[in-house]
Amino acid sequence: METEGAPRWWWRLVAVICVVVVVVDAAGWFPWLPNWRPALDTGERYGIDVSHHQGTIDWSAVAGDGITFAYVKASEGGDWVDESFADNWAGAGEAGLDRGVYHFFSLCTPGAVQARHFLGVLPPEENALAPALDLELGGNCAARPAAEEVRAEVVAFLRLVEEAWGKPVLLYVGVEFEDVYPVRADLDRPLWDLRFFFRPNVEGWHIWQLHGFANVAGVDGRVDLDIMREG
Repeated sequence: METEGAPRWWWRLVAVICVVVVVVDAAGWFPWLPNWRPALDTGERYGIDVSHHQGTIDWSAVAGDGITFAYVKASEGGDWVDESFADNWAGAGEAGLDRGVYHFFSLCTPGAVQARHFLGVLPPEENALAPALDLELGGNCAARPAAEEVRAEVVAFLRLVEEAWGKPVLLYVGVEFEDVYPVRADLDRPLWDLRFFFRPNVEGWHIWQLHGFANVAGVDGRVDLDIMREG
């Protein structure tokens, strides 16, 4: 049944035009995005975070491209080690970058088991940046425990790692994870916040991930671009 007002073909045409505008606009700004680096405020600096997905990295070239720190994926769950961790950790250090290490938290493994695994991959290093914990649903196991259980396991991980390292763990909390397991405010740790283009609007952020499409010398393909602020 037809309704009063504009005919259906008109609304279909409008929808098609909108899609075309979005595609054309994206085609215009996307080539610019990988090379975009916003101006730094006082006490801020550029960095990247990497894993085996970036392949072999020329860390000297990275350091020569204005990057002063790197977070390197070390482990995941209770037994998985990133295959590029040793090379990335050594290469970033040899290039003079400040280095941090992070662990991807699994919902299928007790927090204490994951903490001991993480500490076994990289025991505390005095001059390293604070370790980070990656809390995301994407790429995680299929289990979805109760929020109270997940919080307890995360706390168990934090307790062991912070006791060993002597400093607070940095939390990267994905939006979907926070929706199901709200831990940001409750755990009260420095935050690594993902926010496209605009500076984080949350209290306590220490690292801002701008996006994952950065063009950085020494990295074949795109990589996450981060800004760290001191204090």
